[in-house]
Amino acid sequence: MTQGTVRIDGNTLRLPGGVQVRFIRTLRLPETGTHELPPGLGEFPVRRVEDYPDTVPAAWRSHGGVMLPVYLREAMWLSFAGTSEPAALQVGVGKVCAVSGKPWSSRLTRDPQNYVVLPRQPWLDGINSGKGTVRQFVAVPLGLGATVEGQVTGEEVWGGVQLQSFPLNDGELAAWRDAERRKAQARREMPPAPGGYGTAMPMAAPAAPGAAPAPAGAPSRRSRGAAAMGLGVGGSMRQEVYRDDRPLGAWAEKPAGRVFVHLVTPPEWRRITGEAPPPSPVDRAAYTRAGLPWFDYYDQDAADLAPTDTLGKVQPVGDWLGDDHEPWQEPSPHQVKPLGDAPGKPVEDGDW
Repeated sequence: MTQGTVRIDGNTLRLPGGVQVRFIRTLRLPETGTHELPPGLGEFPVRRVEDYPDTVPAAWRSHGGVMLPVYLREAMWLSFAGTSEPAALQVGVGKVCAVSGKPWSSRLTRDPQNYVVLPRQPWLDGINSGKGTVRQFVAVPLGLGATVEGQVTGEEVWGGVQLQSFPLNDGELAAWRDAERRKAQARREMPPAPGGYGTAMPMAAPAAPGAAPAPAGAPSRRSRGAAAMGLGVGGSMRQEVYRDDRPLGAWAEKPAGRVFVHLVTPPEWRRITGEAPPPSPVDRAAYTRAGLPWFDYYDQDAADLAPTDTLGKVQPVGDWLGDDHEPWQEPSPHQVKPLGDAPGKPVEDGDW
């Protein structure tokens, strides 16, 4: 991939340095209590802004990037599965850092840390607002003050999601690749283990079909201002945002690539692209009654990143848009599937 180039592969954003990001539809959690990780319900379709120059708003053309359709109060999470090499990824919500709560920056910082470390961080479901917890990303329109951007800055100017990736510097990357080659060689020399099993990760979802061209003779759809959307926060869930265990100097000083992700309402998506948006979100109680899984991820070797006061004070969208009257049904214990390391104390060994 050319330096600085961001590409779409299906619905996956590929940033320089092997970073892969997908936007996953999910169940919206209640705004009270702390919950397990909700399941993925398929990928949001992602399209390039520049492919629709006659129908996207002029401001979007100036920002470039990509767009995806999202319903009011629909929840999402970001999957980083498939990222091939270590990277520091900044995630902005309306150009407010989702990790530190600080304004968007072109540089990495450690105090407070303003990025997640890939591939150690497998996903991000919301802003880093509590010890060992995050508050879920939930879509809301700009102009009400309900977005993270509005609550932190007092203005709602940008909306959307911003991503920016930093690879390891040349020396660190060469050392990492050499270590990986040695590990691979050692694995090849080991005798095969009898049996084995793998765990399906919750982000697995089929790719959406590509954009369909407008039929010949179809009426033109002129560009106009679209209803701008941003991200507020919903319920709290158990998820750690991991502290970087490398020195800050291990990373490149400048980003390798960045992308602006515009959020658009389903009616505007249809007008801009000519495509049907995804169906409305799945009813939460029906999903739980069906016995489908929830998830609990744990990494015993990683340290949780403490939240900042700025993000801890962000209020859920229900405080702005009113209570959610959709009934909630707690998952039963057998529905929660552990991922990563098993939590708890290590198993002690004895004499053989």
